[in-house]
Amino acid sequence: MTTTALPFSPPRVHLRTSNATRPVIMGRRGMVCSGHQAASLAGISVLQRGGDAVDAAVAVAAALNVAEPNMSGIGGDGFLMLFRRGANRVEVVNATGPAPALATRESYLPEGIPAKGIRSVSVPGLVDGWLEAHARYGRLSLAAAFKPAIQLAEGGLPVSEVLAAALASESEFNAYATSQPIFWPHRRPLQAGELLVQRDLARTFRGLVEHGRDYFYRGPVARAIDALSQEHGGTIRYDDLAGYHARWQEPIHTRYRAWSVYESPPNSSGHVLLQELNLLEGFDVAALGWHTPATIHLMVEAKKLAFADREAYLADPDFVDIPLQGLLSKEYAAERRRLIDLQRASGPDTVTPGQPRPTPRRGDSIMEDTTCFAVVDGDGNAVCQLQSLQQGFGSALVAGKTGVLLNNRMTYWHLDPQHPDCLAPGKRVRHTMNTVMVFDAPPSDPTAAAGDGPGPLRLVLGTPGADTQVQTNLQLISGVLDFGLNPAEAVEAPRWRHLQNPTESTVPHTCTDALKLEARFPSEVPRDLATRGHPVELIGPWDAAGSAMLIARDPASGVLHGAADPRRDGHALAW
Repeated sequence: MTTTALPFSPPRVHLRTSNATRPVIMGRRGMVCSGHQAASLAGISVLQRGGDAVDAAVAVAAALNVAEPNMSGIGGDGFLMLFRRGANRVEVVNATGPAPALATRESYLPEGIPAKGIRSVSVPGLVDGWLEAHARYGRLSLAAAFKPAIQLAEGGLPVSEVLAAALASESEFNAYATSQPIFWPHRRPLQAGELLVQRDLARTFRGLVEHGRDYFYRGPVARAIDALSQEHGGTIRYDDLAGYHARWQEPIHTRYRAWSVYESPPNSSGHVLLQELNLLEGFDVAALGWHTPATIHLMVEAKKLAFADREAYLADPDFVDIPLQGLLSKEYAAERRRLIDLQRASGPDTVTPGQPRPTPRRGDSIMEDTTCFAVVDGDGNAVCQLQSLQQGFGSALVAGKTGVLLNNRMTYWHLDPQHPDCLAPGKRVRHTMNTVMVFDAPPSDPTAAAGDGPGPLRLVLGTPGADTQVQTNLQLISGVLDFGLNPAEAVEAPRWRHLQNPTESTVPHTCTDALKLEARFPSEVPRDLATRGHPVELIGPWDAAGSAMLIARDPASGVLHGAADPRRDGHALAW
C-alpha cells in the first residue's frame, strides 16, 4: 500500500494535542519570533551582545522593514507593548499617526478614499515609537540596534517565495518613478531568489542613528514626503510630521479564568479580544472540546457581539467618548452572554450593540498587511509589537530618495458623519492592531488596576490580519490556556475567520457574511456549523489570514517556548 502526500498536508509531528509540523523552539537567555528569519536573527544577535528586549525589538522592527516591505516599515504605524519584569509594569507605546490637517471629510467626497497613491497616506508614526521605547529602555546604542537592518538593506536580501508573490500582485509600482526601480526593476517584479537592495532606506536608517527622530519628522524625510504630497495632490504636509509624537499609554486588561490578559487601549481594537474572553469565560469550553463545532460556534458568536460593540463605540478617544469601563465589565459580559444561543447562529440583522455603562471622561479630549513579532530577553523583559503599512505595500509610493515606502492607512476611515470613526483632521483612525500579553492573575483582587502590576509573565503573542487579529488571538489564547496546546500546536492549528457585514475596517467597510474555515478541519466540523446556521466557506488548508507569533515563559525555570507561523516566512529563534 502506498500513500501520496497532498500539497500543504505535512506529516503529523511534534504534536501533543493538535497537529504541528515544526518543533517548539526553546531557550533560556532570549527568544525572538518574527515574520522572517533575517529579522529574528537580527534580534537574537542584539540579545547576544547584551541588548535588552527593547534593543532587540528595534533591530527586529528595522530588519522587517527590509525583509517584509509589503507588511511594515517606517512609513507606517504600530503599537508596542513593553513588560519590564523588574518594575512589574506593562506599558504601551501608541505609534499610530493621525489624519493630516488637510484631510477633511469633504475633501474626499464624492470619489471616496483611494486604495493607493498619495491621498491614501496618513501621518507615519512608527519610527517615533521605536525611538521612544529605545530612549527609555535601550541598553545598546541605536547604531547597534540598526546595524543588522542597514547591512540587509545595503547588501541585498534574497526575495522569498512569499514576498515574490506579493511583489507580482502590486502593479502600482510600475506607475511610480520612486518605487519602480526598487521593487519592479527592469519593469517587472523581483523574482524569488533575486536580491532586493534598498540603499536609500539604509541611508535613512543611518540618518536616524546620527540625528534621531528629527531626521525623519523635521529633516530630509519630512521634506521629501511634503514634496511628494504637493506634487501628486496629497493632503500630508511638513507640519503634520513636525508636530507628531508617539504616546505612552496604560494598557487595558481583563481577567480570564486564572490569568490576566493585557491589551492595547483605544484607538486599538484590543478591547474586542478582552470582550470575547469575558463572554467565553462563562462557558466550560474545555468540556466542549478543542476544535469541536460547539467550541467554534461559541467563539464566533462571542466575536459577533464584540464586533457589534466596536462598530458602535470605538474611535479616537480624543474625539469620542468610549464606554470602555462598561464594555469590559463582567456584569456587561454576563448580560451579553445571555444572547448567545448554543445551538443556533445569530443572523446578521440580530446582532446589535449593547448599552454598557459610560466611562467618565478624563481630561479635555473630545487587507491585512501588518507584521507582528515577540521578544523576551533573559531577564524576563518582553516586547509584543505590531507594525503596518495597512494594505500590502501601503500606498505603493516611496518618498523621493529616502527609501521610505508610505502607508495607505487612510483607507480605514469612514465618511459617514454619524459613524464614530468618521474622518477628521488630526484624528487617529480606529486600528485593528492589538498587542497581547498574558500573566498569572494576581492572587488578591481580580479587578486590580493595571498599575498594580500583574503576576508572572506567561504568554506574549499576536498576529497581523486586520479584523482577523482579535479572532486569531482568541483561538491562540484559548488553545493554550483552556486546552493545553504548546506554542507550535496553537500557531499551526487550523483556523477560522468570521466576516460580519458591515463591520470590516477597510473601505468600503462592507462584505458578504461568511465563516471561513481552513480545509484542514475534519469534514464534520463545517457540516455541523452549517446546520447551526453559519454561512460556511472552506478556504485553502493554510490560507487563513495572519502570521501568528507566540512565546510562552515558564515562570519557575525561565525557559522560553516559542513558535512562528508557517503561513508566511515566520521564524522562531532562541538563545
